Amino acid sequence: MSQPSRLIIATRASRLAIWQAEHVRDRLAALYPACSVELLELTTRGDQILDRTLSKVGGKGLFVKELENALLDGRADLAVHSLKDVPIDLQAPFELCTVLERGDPRDALVSNRYASLAELPDGAVVGTSSLRRESLIRERHPNLVVQPLRGNLDTRLAKLDAGGYDAIVLAAAGLERLGLAGRIRALLEVEESLPAAGQGALGIEIHQDRKELRDWLAPLACARTTACANAERAVSRVLGGSCQVPLAAYATVDGDTLHLRAMVSSVDGRRMLRAEASGPVAQAESIGSAAARELLDQGADIILAELSAPG
Repeated sequence: MSQPSRLIIATRASRLAIWQAEHVRDRLAALYPACSVELLELTTRGDQILDRTLSKVGGKGLFVKELENALLDGRADLAVHSLKDVPIDLQAPFELCTVLERGDPRDALVSNRYASLAELPDGAVVGTSSLRRESLIRERHPNLVVQPLRGNLDTRLAKLDAGGYDAIVLAAAGLERLGLAGRIRALLEVEESLPAAGQGALGIEIHQDRKELRDWLAPLACARTTACANAERAVSRVLGGSCQVPLAAYATVDGDTLHLRAMVSSVDGRRMLRAEASGPVAQAESIGSAAARELLDQGADIILAELSAPG
């Protein structure tokens, strides 16, 4: 197999996105010492629109469009994403070719005053950008006030520190990657806050005609994380999941067996549907589809229809 001489990675310009792209760059540099690996930093629409929730302005696809344009016009060879931000219905000519080993998949509570969600007093304000997190908080802690929180990780922490929120909930992996694990007051175990599909993992997107890139990137892939991601993303695919849906899916692998937990909910957390499915790792997508069908049998289609209704 030939080896690359130069690769350009498209990335969002946020500090966390750049860390992720640099992580991939360093992995590639170790694999191909003679290759020059560079970053192309871009500002996306998702980074620019901060006064509205993602569910109201077009979804997580707003974080990938500009990067895809760079793949199309040849300014970049690959794009690095937080996997949970990659749209489920990724369209040709793009493909998600590589999923790297997952970091911590859990949500994390960050607060300057309180050590847990249970410790927060009635009426305390919790910030989150995720309908999934909002519904899970509302289910267990209906006495709390959940308000939208947009912006990159540093912006969200600054809003907390400025006193706009009593606590915020973020992905643990992002805090850990930026050396901010000390800000975490509590890690929310998956039984309490089931993660989003792909949370904690990085995905690499390429133009599907670039077969040589697929081969060059293959050594970066983690088979276990890829199987889990395939199962999790299958749940979202069957349910038409997007950031407009409070949806969670989290898989683990034990030997040759994959176990998946999934959830769909009303935003207020009053209707919470849960499903589990297990089977051979090689059947990851089928396991995800089975869990999604179980949720539909429980009435998930009614919740989804209400969430997609105008107004």
